[in-house]
Amino acid sequence: MASSGAEKLKLYSYCKSSCSHRVRIALSLKGIEYEYIGVNPLMRDELVKINPMGAVPALVDGDVVISDSLAIIMYLDEKYPQPPLLPRDLHKRSVNYQAASIVLSGIQPYQNTPVARYIEEKSNAEVKTAWVNNALTKGFTALEKLLVGCTGRYATGDEVYLADLFLAPQIHAAINRFQINMEPYPTLAKCYESYNHLPAFQNAVPEKQPDTPASPPSDPVPP
Repeated sequence: MASSGAEKLKLYSYCKSSCSHRVRIALSLKGIEYEYIGVNPLMRDELVKINPMGAVPALVDGDVVISDSLAIIMYLDEKYPQPPLLPRDLHKRSVNYQAASIVLSGIQPYQNTPVARYIEEKSNAEVKTAWVNNALTKGFTALEKLLVGCTGRYATGDEVYLADLFLAPQIHAAINRFQINMEPYPTLAKCYESYNHLPAFQNAVPEKQPDTPASPPSDPVPP
């Protein structure tokens, strides 16, 4: 469903931000046309005018400004209900909420660059690495146990739902940024392999965004 006949939505994003990554998947799944505004994580003065936290993503829909990935995704799901991002089955719906929450509050904040940099400054690189690995291991172990009995091709069956939008960027970051071995998490690995065959997911990866640098950047990764 394209947003024809109206001003395009604007997405303030950064290619390597996993929070932005989730929103890009949602927009792609729903076929929504939008303007991509790449944000340099070292130059956030303009972004603060949109989002007081100075973080991405931020979605602008006319006079409506939303600056949290979950809030953005739920807004999009209500405004553009097809395809739905939550199943009708209440149990599966609750699993989707739980999986999203584990990523949103139990993993991503602990691996966030400002947090990791602070830990390294107060200790050393080894402690920082151990901190990030602990968050990923704890979170992925919880997700594996949560999803092992309800997966199909994707997290909660054979349709893409909210949990998948949170899992895909988190696993992508774990593998590509933190070199996490996925062998202990076969359920998550199976889901991730399925995402690799979906254009909506592949079009949203960091490597395919307009602000992707030509060479590996040395700048930090925002939320």
